[in-house]
Amino acid sequence: MAKVALFLSHLQGGGAERVLVTLANQFAACGHAVDFILAQRQGVYLKELSPQVNLVDLGARRMALALMPLTRYLRQQHPAGILSSLPYPNMVSILAARLARFEGSVVVREANTPSYRTREASLLKDRLLEPLIVRYGYRYADWVVAVSRGVLHDLQHRARLPAGRLALIYNPAYTRRVLELREQPVEHPWFAPDQPPVVLSVGRLDPQKDFETLLKAFAQVRSQRAVRLMVLGEGPLRPQLESLAQQLGIADSVSLPGFVENPFAYMRRAALFVLSSRFEGFPNVLVQALACGCPVVSTDCLSGPAEILDGGRYGHLVPVGDADALARAMLRVLDGDAPRAPEEWLMQFDEERVAQQYLKLLLNQP
Repeated sequence: MAKVALFLSHLQGGGAERVLVTLANQFAACGHAVDFILAQRQGVYLKELSPQVNLVDLGARRMALALMPLTRYLRQQHPAGILSSLPYPNMVSILAARLARFEGSVVVREANTPSYRTREASLLKDRLLEPLIVRYGYRYADWVVAVSRGVLHDLQHRARLPAGRLALIYNPAYTRRVLELREQPVEHPWFAPDQPPVVLSVGRLDPQKDFETLLKAFAQVRSQRAVRLMVLGEGPLRPQLESLAQQLGIADSVSLPGFVENPFAYMRRAALFVLSSRFEGFPNVLVQALACGCPVVSTDCLSGPAEILDGGRYGHLVPVGDADALARAMLRVLDGDAPRAPEEWLMQFDEERVAQQYLKLLLNQP
């Protein structure tokens, strides 16, 4: 069996971090030697790594300081391939491979729609550097993995990356871990018997997730029936969202508990899951909600929701930023119009199947 490496800044809570942990564990389960390289050894997902995965801490306070340690690693350890995710780790991985004259496969994963991420970036350096990394840096990778058709289209037509180096691989969001954790109890009193139904959303409290529109839509729903809204996640917009809930008169029916390690048990018990994002790459939470048996309403944003929900067959799709349409769809589900995805549909997102697709790229297999 071969040695493969994965590289990230850290393992703080986030979709990219969770995906790479899932892949590392699957690579190890397949019998490969796996090194998970971190610029800094920190994050809530550290404990989710399999004991079979070797953790390598570069001790770099900033991503730029990880370049030379990663270069030395590649020169000394010679893995068959290295996989990274997110623009800055991707760029460092590409540069380190070139400095080390690395002969293995360099695979970078693009988890979001680059043009939308750049347009919505709050920091000037991200608006300036990330387009350069995607358009010019990614050209030096052996493979660029797009997590949805929308991301693939963006990389090919906006970033103008050559089609021969692009691969479409969905995220490994349908996992044994989700199926196990969904059965754990939830102590929150809102999920006690005879309580009003709970509308659930999960995500970082930032502009991309557009929880403002969700709150406005929920206010309409709340005016027509007894229902509650819970948003699991943390982020910079917490004060604004709490203030908006007060202004809308729904604060007593809205809960923002922060980051929760096991959101799947909540998904299992919620009456409805809502994704209100302005843009995505591939929203894992939609697959996870479906896997937990929770009906779904989502914005039809770029990219991923329409693919995951088969164009609306397995969940309601509404226009981005349209609180009225979102409220109507939420009411439809609460009234019983709640399509659900069969297991055979979810299997395309299965962790074992997805891991094999990545291994083909990392090991340069036909």
